[in-house]
Amino acid sequence: MKLVKMSLVAAMLMGASAFAIDNVKVDGDAKLFYSTAGNDNDVPGGGLFDKKTSTGQAALGLGITADLTKGISAGAHLTALSTLGLEGQLVNSVWEGTNGVDDSFWFDEAWVAGTVGNTTGKAGRMTLDTPLVFTETWSIAYNTFEAAVLVNSDLPDTTVVAAYVGGSNGGDVANRAVIAPFNANGTTNFDQFYDGAFAFGAINNSFKPLTAQAWYYDATSVLTAYWLQADLNIDGIVGGLQYTAQEVNNADSQAAYAVKLGYEADAFTVSAAYSSVDDEANGLPLVGANLAASGQSKLYTEAWWNYGYISQVDTTAMNVTGTYSMADVADFGVYFTSSTNDTTDVDMTEVTLEAARSYGPLDAGLYYIYTAATDQNDDDAYSTVQVYLTYNF
Repeated sequence: MKLVKMSLVAAMLMGASAFAIDNVKVDGDAKLFYSTAGNDNDVPGGGLFDKKTSTGQAALGLGITADLTKGISAGAHLTALSTLGLEGQLVNSVWEGTNGVDDSFWFDEAWVAGTVGNTTGKAGRMTLDTPLVFTETWSIAYNTFEAAVLVNSDLPDTTVVAAYVGGSNGGDVANRAVIAPFNANGTTNFDQFYDGAFAFGAINNSFKPLTAQAWYYDATSVLTAYWLQADLNIDGIVGGLQYTAQEVNNADSQAAYAVKLGYEADAFTVSAAYSSVDDEANGLPLVGANLAASGQSKLYTEAWWNYGYISQVDTTAMNVTGTYSMADVADFGVYFTSSTNDTTDVDMTEVTLEAARSYGPLDAGLYYIYTAATDQNDDDAYSTVQVYLTYNF
């Protein structure tokens, strides 16, 4: 439920492939998120369901897409945040940057797209989903980019992508510090993304059970990076291999890899994954993580909630995931992640239990998260309970 992702290619084609005259679509959602944690060592006097260690917020999203003429479409999306008076009453913090007094809203998407033959172009403010630069959807609001993207499918069974990213409302990449993408008043600033960054990718599935992809990134005068991935699915048996490396300011390359093996059926899935990041520190604290926002990674071992651990330098991690869909009851999930950092001696273990169900347009999710990390809560394990409610319209 939390990691609902849309591929860069799918996002573009959704906005630019249907060109019926006067094709105008309006949709949106209303969200109410709540989280409470028992880490009262970090917040003395807190605990589960105490406002000192609880977070809550409401959001309204409204999007519109329309055809300007044959082959040309445009879209925009507005996000509004409010605490609904919760802050200081039921919670002491919010998911994103409203200050508890002022509500806020902004356009996180505003783009134009066009298609000629097998090539689609999109420019403006948009979501992206590439392995090292992507929109994170775990929070009540999401980060977006100011970019120009081309997608071509002339080659058989191959999609080629080229993108230029000039701005982002994610992390402070100029200082290489991970920060919230929103300021103290809840508004969002689109700052320069490095000195402008280029991304090139190719995705191929000529052999139908196998999807292979390769990506190259060049952030001018700052870093270069690449990502290689292959995913195999034969009669429900799934396997995957990922390898990524970065070089910052001509320093030594830093690399990470991950492997995954699992089984997928109609009602349940199970998988196990392992990852390793080498010990070459080259200026960036994260490898295989999002270069634009919180440090969430697309490595197979990423935790459900405690991002930023598995992709640190000199870290090994494992993940075991199981899901089961019980008809007319709910979707259940168990997510286990464990990481060990041999440089900092920081260990982290997370177990997340999920129960989620859709009631017509209403999506509801209940989550229990067990966290044991040597750099949290004075090395004492603690529990977190979260509730997500999203009404789609």
